Amino acid sequence: MTFNFSLQAIDQIINTAAKGLYMSGGQMRCPIVFRGPNGASAGVGAQHSQCLAPWFASVPGLKVVAPYSSEDARGLLKAAIRDENPIIFLEHELMYGESFNVSDEAMGNDFVIPFGKAKIEREGKHISIFAFSKAVGISLAAAEELAKEGIEAEVVNLRSVRPLDREAIIKSIKKTSRCMTVDESFPVCNIGAEIAATIMESEAFDYLDAPMERVSCADVPTPYAKALEVASQPQISDVVAVARRICSRKM
Repeated sequence: MTFNFSLQAIDQIINTAAKGLYMSGGQMRCPIVFRGPNGASAGVGAQHSQCLAPWFASVPGLKVVAPYSSEDARGLLKAAIRDENPIIFLEHELMYGESFNVSDEAMGNDFVIPFGKAKIEREGKHISIFAFSKAVGISLAAAEELAKEGIEAEVVNLRSVRPLDREAIIKSIKKTSRCMTVDESFPVCNIGAEIAATIMESEAFDYLDAPMERVSCADVPTPYAKALEVASQPQISDVVAVARRICSRKM
């Protein structure tokens, strides 16, 4: 129903599944996939409307993935089932009704998407937008709007948030020299913050022509009232406005 109910089993996930391999000296594996809808839904209240990706991604021993497209979901789920470690598989409830084209390759029995491998959904040269799950769609829509103004945004679908494809992040920044993140989790200690740390601690920082910025949820429990709920979540217009600002600035 919602990944928020995983919090009822947080001790088993964090202290048993995630730590068993390490504490047993590599003798005890826990090949399990925790799969369910994550992120803000529509009109279900604060307890059922939050992205738990940063929570689980902070835990050694867990792998955390968040598909955007049908192809992502198929390839990542098959990889998760075949993995011998505990996997947190975060789907987005509001995307269950979305349709995507699926290639013949993706329909093959041996098609899997390795963890820690991001995908460039749209090539660009002026700014890199890093996102995962539903936020990828928001970023792609924003990129369409930005293109009308001559700003070519590169949209990078992270797919996996632990492990994070740091190589792809650095490579994209070297290409565009500007970047931002779109993250539907709360702003404190979110995946966008981890990407910011990655940039600061790598050669990517030397390639930036302007400070990076993050777009995330408001730092409040997700409201129930429709207008407030929408206002608390990242919107296409938010991404467009931030991208414009970044592209107009220099270090």
